[in-house]
Amino acid sequence: MKAAGKAIGKTGKPPDCERPGCEGCSADGTGFCRVTGQRLAATAESLPTSGTQWRTATDRLFSVAPAGDGLLGLPVVRAPSPEALVVTDPQVPPGGKTCGHEGCTAVVGRAYKNEPALATGYCPQCKHPFDFTPRLAAGDLVGEQYRVVGCLANGGLGWVYLAHDTQLENRPVALKGLIHTGDPDALELAGKERRYLTRFDHPDIVRIINYVTHPDRGTGDDTARTGYIVMEFVGGMQLSQVKGRMARREGPFGEPRVLEYVLAYGCRILGALGYLHRQNLVYCDLKPNNVMHYGDRVKLIDLGAVRRLGDPDGALLGARGFTAPEVVRDRAAGLSPRADLFSMGMTLRALSDEAPAEARPTGLGGESYERAIARAVTEDPLGRYASAHDMAEQLRGVLREIRSLRTGREHPEPSALFEPTAALLDASLGRVPPLERWLTGGPRPVLDRGLPAPGQVPLVLPVPYPDPHDPAEPLLRQPTASGPRRLIQQLYAFGERSAEIPLRQCRAHLELAELEEAAERLAAARAVVGALARYDWRLSWHQGLLSLAHGEPAAAEAAFDRVYADLPGESAPKLALGYCAEHRGDTEAAERCYQAVWQRNRSQGSAAFGLARLRLAAGERRAAVELLDGVPAVSRHRDAARTACVRVLAGRLCDGPEGLPGPAELTEALARLPELHLDEGHAAGPARDRLEAELLDVALERLRTPGRPGSPDGAALTGADGAPLTETAVRTRLEQQLRGLAQQARTPDGLGTLVDLANRVRPLTRV
Repeated sequence: MKAAGKAIGKTGKPPDCERPGCEGCSADGTGFCRVTGQRLAATAESLPTSGTQWRTATDRLFSVAPAGDGLLGLPVVRAPSPEALVVTDPQVPPGGKTCGHEGCTAVVGRAYKNEPALATGYCPQCKHPFDFTPRLAAGDLVGEQYRVVGCLANGGLGWVYLAHDTQLENRPVALKGLIHTGDPDALELAGKERRYLTRFDHPDIVRIINYVTHPDRGTGDDTARTGYIVMEFVGGMQLSQVKGRMARREGPFGEPRVLEYVLAYGCRILGALGYLHRQNLVYCDLKPNNVMHYGDRVKLIDLGAVRRLGDPDGALLGARGFTAPEVVRDRAAGLSPRADLFSMGMTLRALSDEAPAEARPTGLGGESYERAIARAVTEDPLGRYASAHDMAEQLRGVLREIRSLRTGREHPEPSALFEPTAALLDASLGRVPPLERWLTGGPRPVLDRGLPAPGQVPLVLPVPYPDPHDPAEPLLRQPTASGPRRLIQQLYAFGERSAEIPLRQCRAHLELAELEEAAERLAAARAVVGALARYDWRLSWHQGLLSLAHGEPAAAEAAFDRVYADLPGESAPKLALGYCAEHRGDTEAAERCYQAVWQRNRSQGSAAFGLARLRLAAGERRAAVELLDGVPAVSRHRDAARTACVRVLAGRLCDGPEGLPGPAELTEALARLPELHLDEGHAAGPARDRLEAELLDVALERLRTPGRPGSPDGAALTGADGAPLTETAVRTRLEQQLRGLAQQARTPDGLGTLVDLANRVRPLTRV
């Protein structure tokens, strides 16, 4: 903001109310007396307050086309000519603005008691004058090169102007005032400090073309000049205008995927912030007004608040509600890249708060979004994302999750934090039953849905990649053939201080079921991390593994939930939470977690098996098969899923006739059996024999169940060749299989048991 030359008396003090004896100079930044409601003396100059009306009229000049189908796709904003966006009647921002003088956060220039807001006045907090009147007029030639057309918008430091570059074919540019001073040395210093902005080269940051000065005639001081940065003109809508369209449900911004657009904004803006942070710069003033949506892209359009880290000088700008609490409290000392991330989170929250109710994500997507924003805006800077890159990674993960849950199409992407695992969150469903299934005696068993015991789970969950900043990362990235015992010993030889070494040893001890030793190595890793331990998701993840190994799924769930809060875009914590919910019988929570993983990446066989178990628990045999059939051929869990399909189709879901499969399911299971990749691809072998024996055993029970389909007085059961399967044919084949299984027995008792079973099912012969 510029100094209000007309509003300051010779004493330099704020004016008093005209009412005798009234000390009404404190007027809450409105320019009106708090006591009488009258305009303060010497501040009677005012401008219209129809800024909202002007913005609404400007909005109508833009057209918006639908977005493409890309993950980061945005609606296409088409702008009118630059001249059409010029403000014909410059107006005071209706809600006022932050003072900003030497860090003052008071709001000045608000309308008051139905009276129009004033263009000039005094801050009620710091008493510094404010002035919203434009400093440039149409026709002014700034820097002997840029011909002013008019005002475009009012920013944190004053008006932004449209001008034509007279030396470059009248190309449109934007001018933004930076500093007003009568000190030429100070002005030159400001110019030097700001010329580094011209070196920026990022597609999502407005390009700074030049830095020029121009006399400030509003002060009455002939020596006073104002510095202006000359920027490329960006024809588009500010995100604050997009926010309005979301609230009005207009066009693409009223679609179900509007929250996906918000996440796309975040990912693109974070790329620009990361570019600044790598140059030791912070943006400082991120808010919807300072981001432009043009075409199908975005740009940071206001660099007036950018400053170098560690620089204590200069005005500190930031919008109320978007500035990190440590910056409000400590000023320049509180600046850091994480302060920008706080502003990023508040910007996304401001946009998503306007999203229509019908656009709220389904399933776990909404919670993942809220957690992603919550981490960015936490008051503790160390609790936020470590970098713009880290935040963008999580936002992209949440975006993929929300998109896949909405469309039913997967949107996979390899995780940068967890390595893929060949292990499967399944205890038995995807495996051929062992020989012991026929040796235990008693009634025929019900199909085991395959929920692993807690102690089995730590070895099948995804494994974190080593931290790239850890000194042991190159060593731990190398493949090793050492078993867990030898690996533990080898890692003790690493000489540098590392948190990843004890974490890897912790997992090795878990493989050996040495829980006390695993806990000791986790404590060693915690000691290395030190004071930052409570912010380290790796420690929470390993604590969850250790709790599962101890048979404490409730404690594990709390640890994995902390990981989910830190990494809302990752699948691994959701898979772990899905298991914990399933173990405690919360099928609704387990469904949400497993679906979030499965819909995003169908190669995640563990999620498919988890969902299949939930379907089987509800008696939905066909739904379980459809899920398992969805595991793609490229997945390392494909063979287990196909085996599980056969077992589900032919399995007893509960005791009694109602738990038996129908003839269609049994026929399909027998047809699928030859297609399974068993016994290392051989056409015959012990695994295939055991699985066929299980199917035939259920088929025989179905045929012998009176009044049921597939029984002698019901519908016929057919084989893979389409021919009806009689009880005699099934008995004959089952007898052969059981005698073959007897050859797999390792004890005389086992051999005898299987021979007895074969004799028991042998078909009766006529004499």
